[in-house]
Amino acid sequence: MSTYEARLSALRDKLKTEGLDGFIIPISDEHMSEYVGSYAQRLEWLTGFKGSAGSAVVMLDKAAIFTDGRYTIQVRDQVDGQFYDYIGTYDQSMLDWLKENTGQGQKIGYDAWLHTDDWAKDLARKLKFKGAEAVATGSNPIDAIWGDQPAHSPEQLTVHPLEYAGKSAEDKRDEVAGWLKSEGLDATVVNALDSVAWLFNIRGKDITHTPVSLAHAIVHSDGHADLFVSPEKLTDDVRAHLGNQVSLHEYDAFEAELEMLKGKKVGVDPERAAAAIFERLRAVEAKITRRRDPTVLAKAIKNEAETSGHRAAQARDGAALSRFLHWFSVAAPGGSHDELSVAAKLQEFREESPALKDLSFDTISGASSNGALCHYKVSEETNKPITMNSMYLVDSGGQYLDGTTDVTRTMIVGEPTGEMRRRFTQVLKGHIALDRAVFPKGTTGGQLDALARQYLWADGVDYAHGTGHGVGSYLAVHEGPQRIASFGGMSEPLRPGMICSNEPGYYKANEYGIRIENLVLVESRSIEGAEQEMMGFETLTFAPIDRNLVDASMLSDTELAWLNDYHAKVMKIVGPRLEGDAREWLEAACAPVTQPE
Repeated sequence: MSTYEARLSALRDKLKTEGLDGFIIPISDEHMSEYVGSYAQRLEWLTGFKGSAGSAVVMLDKAAIFTDGRYTIQVRDQVDGQFYDYIGTYDQSMLDWLKENTGQGQKIGYDAWLHTDDWAKDLARKLKFKGAEAVATGSNPIDAIWGDQPAHSPEQLTVHPLEYAGKSAEDKRDEVAGWLKSEGLDATVVNALDSVAWLFNIRGKDITHTPVSLAHAIVHSDGHADLFVSPEKLTDDVRAHLGNQVSLHEYDAFEAELEMLKGKKVGVDPERAAAAIFERLRAVEAKITRRRDPTVLAKAIKNEAETSGHRAAQARDGAALSRFLHWFSVAAPGGSHDELSVAAKLQEFREESPALKDLSFDTISGASSNGALCHYKVSEETNKPITMNSMYLVDSGGQYLDGTTDVTRTMIVGEPTGEMRRRFTQVLKGHIALDRAVFPKGTTGGQLDALARQYLWADGVDYAHGTGHGVGSYLAVHEGPQRIASFGGMSEPLRPGMICSNEPGYYKANEYGIRIENLVLVESRSIEGAEQEMMGFETLTFAPIDRNLVDASMLSDTELAWLNDYHAKVMKIVGPRLEGDAREWLEAACAPVTQPE
């Protein structure tokens, strides 16, 4: 079954045998993960779409694929429009599309392990309005036709050392137990993979570039916990680390074990727990309380060991990126490189450090028009050469024991056009405005988002992604609950200790893309005469910003001072880690920018 047309046909045949008129295919797993293991890449297998966010609906006579603004171009390149309608989620949600395209008596299937409970309820309501029915399938029909579907990863767990974690797993469980008692709960389900990893101070290799393992957990109010993980993943060191307060179970025993919570008061996170978990708990008459996973906020607010580790990881990573930028400045104009070779070279520079454990995500290596694809993933089929007088965007990061990095730089090869310089400088001005922001306690990322967009808005242009996301500590490169965005998580107050990205951009379809991304740490600010608690950002990422794309005449004195001060810090932090030609190049790249005469 080598073609997407054949796979679509096979799915429809399977639906007919199961009495279904349609089926919903998200990018998701049993843990509501953003990035999923190869076994869970059902949407990519069915359609060819390689993005990290999207879903499809397959009916017996039609099909549609739904993506957000990041993938408007990419989905058209990867998914055949002969078989799927392209729907932007900003135009119409999948549930609204279903409401319009279903009729009396139809049955639409979904896998309850791949969706939240709220989503499942909303689906049922919308279909009922049309006389249709939502059906939770006992198994996933994609799995039945995916003959060479990968198995779950067999990789073993490792212990995350206390020197990097900053708090013992026992102390973390005690804090969760205290929270349960204060909420009048007997237990809570911890389902998100990064939450499990953080809570037990363990790491794994089951998800590409994210050091987590497939596992569920239940924590009880007495501090005892049940951990559900395949036994082959458990080394003697991990077993000793977990101790006798953690009962170990097979990964597949989790669903049945939920029945042991019969009649108990259980906290379940409606965003991070699958609908199937709610269904099982309701079936045994557990008293469900919808509460956010208690590890989520604790994980987001980094302790002193984690923030110190992040600074060390960022300095190490900034040096690798700076050596790469020097190499790129020499090699790119020669015309012998492309997106794949350049991304491989950047990885080589990172791998020079023995501290590197992995990349933090697939490097976004976008030359010219591919740079306009916000979450572009280069392949042999899409690989473009690096050409003169074109822009190149690279978004990349590393996983280190002491921190997770994420940084984007945009460079010009040759001479930029006036438009390129204007847009780059507008993006830079927005980046500076957000970096310099000072704001009161209780401020949310949604309230700050416009600071980064204002200069683009003045020209009637924008970018179709959030300005910032949270970042884990040797964990997920995208971490909640905080975001700097006007949608999705925008209401979460920023708190000292949270790490966010600052990444405004601009993307001109079929021509070029621009993004400038640093990570920042939310910190308390002491202001003389202040009448309330104030906060700001500490910049964590240090690597030069391409001066050749900056139109200094567009910068205010304050903005120019920020840029020159930033580059002075790059020299102080990264400079001592570079030698020879790379050091000389860095000095020139970080030289003060002045206003034109």
